[in-house]
Amino acid sequence: MNAPLYKFGVFGDEISLIVAFLIGIGFGFFLERAGFGSSKKLVAQFYLTDLSVFKVMFTAIVTAMLGLFWLSWIGFVDLSQVYLNPTYLMPQIVGGLVLGIGFAIGGYCPGTSCVAAATGKLDGVAYLLGVIFGIFVFGAMFPLLKSFFYATPMGNITLPQLLHVPYGFIVFAVVLMAVGGFAGAEWVEKKMAAKS
Repeated sequence: MNAPLYKFGVFGDEISLIVAFLIGIGFGFFLERAGFGSSKKLVAQFYLTDLSVFKVMFTAIVTAMLGLFWLSWIGFVDLSQVYLNPTYLMPQIVGGLVLGIGFAIGGYCPGTSCVAAATGKLDGVAYLLGVIFGIFVFGAMFPLLKSFFYATPMGNITLPQLLHVPYGFIVFAVVLMAVGGFAGAEWVEKKMAAKS
């Protein structure tokens, strides 16, 4: 048996939706357990007083990256069958900035707002309603935004393909970045704690 399981027909559309739902519930559970259902904790990263979000998210990225890399290396995962979102550079940069500004102002990203709303936090409910409203506004305005939405297409590209280097080199570089990032985050948190 090889992965991705859905691509190789181990289960169909209905089971894939159930699997996605269960993974989403599990992801939300661990976000809540990590304290990411609190806007105060999330916003603290922008004040450099608590960089838990940075450390947890970077850990998740590195764990998933190493898992995929090694499972591919032993032949269990066919990376060519893993879905990649196509890259549209400029609209995705703008989208990232809009998300980041909304995160800094509201204290939540879309995922953590779902976690906060599910645990009964009113600010999370308000933020989630804003997300849903924004989705409808974007959908209504899409004909006007369509040309920009599909601007600067780069296809389904990865960093190794873009930089013409082996996958292992990128994996090693990201691990080094993570180690440096974690050490830097600890140093910054201690500095900020000493000031307060």
